[in-house]
Amino acid sequence: MSTLTIDNLKTYGPERCALLDLKEAQAMCRGLAMGHYENFSVLSVVVPREFRDDFAALYAFCRWADDLGDEISDSERSLELLSWWRKELKLCFAGQPRHPVFVALQPVVERHELPLEPFDRLIQGFEQDQTVSRYETWEQLVDYCRLSADPVGRLVLMICGEERSDDLFRLSDDICTALQLTNHWQDIQRDILDRDRIYIPKELNCIDDFEDRLIRSAKQGYSVDHSFLGETRELVRDCVSRTWKLFERGEKLLEKIGPESKAIVWLLSSGGHHVLRQIELWNYETVLHRPKLGTLSRLYLVAKAWFMARSARRRKAASP
Repeated sequence: MSTLTIDNLKTYGPERCALLDLKEAQAMCRGLAMGHYENFSVLSVVVPREFRDDFAALYAFCRWADDLGDEISDSERSLELLSWWRKELKLCFAGQPRHPVFVALQPVVERHELPLEPFDRLIQGFEQDQTVSRYETWEQLVDYCRLSADPVGRLVLMICGEERSDDLFRLSDDICTALQLTNHWQDIQRDILDRDRIYIPKELNCIDDFEDRLIRSAKQGYSVDHSFLGETRELVRDCVSRTWKLFERGEKLLEKIGPESKAIVWLLSSGGHHVLRQIELWNYETVLHRPKLGTLSRLYLVAKAWFMARSARRRKAASP
């Protein structure tokens, strides 16, 4: 856990929680978002100004929950802290926020009439990470993404004022699940070494002695034998192919939402597309390496999304 996170937990944790007013809490969430999540500063370029504090509060909720789950290095303690985080969430929805993140989030909940359920499902996803580190089937992995990723997309659509329909939510779920899966295929090496997690479902994996060979290859940075790297390339290729199908299904969402929301969704989805392409260009060798977006690719995506958002705002301003 980072020193900053430890200090924050000491100041704003279950044993002691310093009280902040709304402006101070919003500033804290903005600082957390801009300072610790490179994609948020990118996303803020296309988010309408009136929603930036709302998005920062949503991000801060997710960041704290994620850190309580992943940065504690003690699953039992993480579960205790996530249970505490759920209690703070319920206080927020009862109109009695205590923690600064929820002080900032409470007016967002009221203004957009957000339900508690997607926030609670996100906490459930982080709790599942403490008890499940291997997946038997593809469907089990997708079910996990329904907790750990899909609620974020639904909340984004709600904050943007989009229709709350099953049709839009299903398409959003496809994109968010694909983004989560993309992250898993990108982080195969890091997940096994840092968190002892393997997200590739066992039903897709027919590689002999896979886990031991994966650990040894990931640690040394090259394949333990002549066949393992080739076998894992085919395995990751299958996972990537399945993920593309989800992205393709979810693309219909862009046709059904407003232009300002479209710029946000397009930027997030396109970032995932480019990471998947990087995995392909690296010949699916993510058991050894972690491909990521280059600076030029990132600048291109941001510029295109910025023009989309700018055009949407101009049309909105010009409309009677």
